[in-house]
Amino acid sequence: MTDATPAGLNTDGIAAWIAGLDIGAQGDLAYERIGNGKSNLTYLVSDDAGRRWVLRRPPLGTLLASAHDVAREFRILSALQNTAVPVPRTIALTDDPAVTDAPLVLMSHVDGVVLDDPSVAADVPEDRRRTVGVEMPTTLGRIHAVDLEATGLIDLASHKPYAARQIKRWSAQWEQSKTREVPVLERLAAALTEHAPEQTELSLVHGDFHLSNVITGGHGAIVAVVDWELCTLGDPLADVGALLAYWSEASDDTPGFFQVSTLPGFPSRDELVETYARSTGRDTATVRYWHALALWKLSIIAEGVLRRAMADERNRARDGGPTTSLIDGIVARAVATAEDAGIL
Repeated sequence: MTDATPAGLNTDGIAAWIAGLDIGAQGDLAYERIGNGKSNLTYLVSDDAGRRWVLRRPPLGTLLASAHDVAREFRILSALQNTAVPVPRTIALTDDPAVTDAPLVLMSHVDGVVLDDPSVAADVPEDRRRTVGVEMPTTLGRIHAVDLEATGLIDLASHKPYAARQIKRWSAQWEQSKTREVPVLERLAAALTEHAPEQTELSLVHGDFHLSNVITGGHGAIVAVVDWELCTLGDPLADVGALLAYWSEASDDTPGFFQVSTLPGFPSRDELVETYARSTGRDTATVRYWHALALWKLSIIAEGVLRRAMADERNRARDGGPTTSLIDGIVARAVATAEDAGIL
């Protein structure tokens, strides 16, 4: 259903902006909130001729410093246009106050299916689910193979050890976004700091790579990777750990953030790691550390999503977003994974 008065959009200003871009927009524009994203807000924009584009803006309300930077996301997507990484085509960026109260990014609409809900994935044949699952670590390998110099992304972020940077940043984010005290997160941060592996490689890191952030084609191939908000430079295995953190299995004792991967056909977490190692040739010996760090970070991200939804209901995702019970489950998985890795 089309949203006639979409939250956070000055539709008159945006219509004038898009008209000036000479991209063939005809007649009135309609806007619809899409995706199950819990951070930046994403809208489908369509015109009277049936053409479609995608618009992104930061969440509504008070935001944490340096978070939800869509202008930075626009830079990354633009740099990846002619690489092996499948991404939408970037069209324009504006922060003109006559158009918007926050930066806006306009990009192409990519046809395909996002497996962001079990009801959607249930309609996909098991063999195609398998293909999508195998494509996930293979696509990560393409991201990690990006030439940072050639794309101009070599200065995107610090080159200092990634684990230390992540622990420092997300510990600070926790202090600013928490809705309650969870002492075990501080214990985890200390253990992760103590056992951080030596960084021997620097690559582009997506930072939030999971099923909700990829668009799949008819045969299960990944036709676009989206939501580059957390992209940075760091250890490529950190992305593998993040994929595992989001990848729930039916046998898990505690609930995960997403349950799509529990359906039959999707590969196991071990198979994801094996596929990544085989397709890239990388040693994955430290992946359990990165899995634990990703779960710790995910619990902090989820707490921030909960805080934003509590502050402004318009930021709430389609599925309602995380609850304290779900976040506690993620924390429990982080502890168990850290213990299994011998770091707690």
